[in-house]
Amino acid sequence: GIILGHFETFTSRAENKKVYKTPVLKHFYFGFDFIFKRVCPKLPFLKKVYFFVTKGKNRLLSKAEALGRLVSCGFDIVDYKVIDGIHYFVAKKVKEPAYDLSPSYGPFFKMKRVGKNGKIIRVYKFRTMHPYSEYLQDYVLKLNGYANTGKPANDFRLVPWGKFLRRYWLDELPQLINLFKGDLKLVGCRPVSERYFQDIPKEVQELRLKQKPGCIPPYVALNRSGDVNSVLNAEKEYLKEKIKNPYFTDTKYFFKAIYNIIFKHKRSA
Repeated sequence: GIILGHFETFTSRAENKKVYKTPVLKHFYFGFDFIFKRVCPKLPFLKKVYFFVTKGKNRLLSKAEALGRLVSCGFDIVDYKVIDGIHYFVAKKVKEPAYDLSPSYGPFFKMKRVGKNGKIIRVYKFRTMHPYSEYLQDYVLKLNGYANTGKPANDFRLVPWGKFLRRYWLDELPQLINLFKGDLKLVGCRPVSERYFQDIPKEVQELRLKQKPGCIPPYVALNRSGDVNSVLNAEKEYLKEKIKNPYFTDTKYFFKAIYNIIFKHKRSA
């Protein structure tokens, strides 16, 4: 049940090539390499051409996609090291594969999130992580735990532009689709993954399940910090107030959030 293997990421491959040391040529060479070996295999209309030409060999993957594919096939990562630019892993088979035959590669995708009454909903979002990253949440938390922002610390799954999109909530604009569909409401606790939901205190879990998740989270309206405890305390305070005053709580929190964003420059955690 143990598998040992290795892979080379796009970044490692670039650093190991002699052409990488040529100032101008390296940009043209690796620009073509990136588009042909990382972008083309992920675009439906170019995928068939790419596999016909290359037979699928020498594809360029990110660290997150390589390890995520491994976990999606039912493996648990036991050990991982980088030696001379090559990424080595030891993994153990622990469960059946996820059989994810149609993974999302594009900039726009849907995530599984816990909704009202525990119903699993699909929340729309702009991509800020590499493909297959959703399979690595346990692994990243096991390595680094949570940061003071409430997100996994030192998260290698993020793409370079991911932090910017998250900071200004740009990645969450597609959630307006969920708002119109009725999966989310304008103000409320943010929709979270099943894995994160397990780490929430039981009392807050029970309160959360009574309400739809929302686009604008309570910690923004209350101008609290984005660390885990502050977010959970803000959610608890909001949910209890929502039960006592179900009609005007969301309106109150909405205008407080807008005020904090505009005048106090409140940003996402």
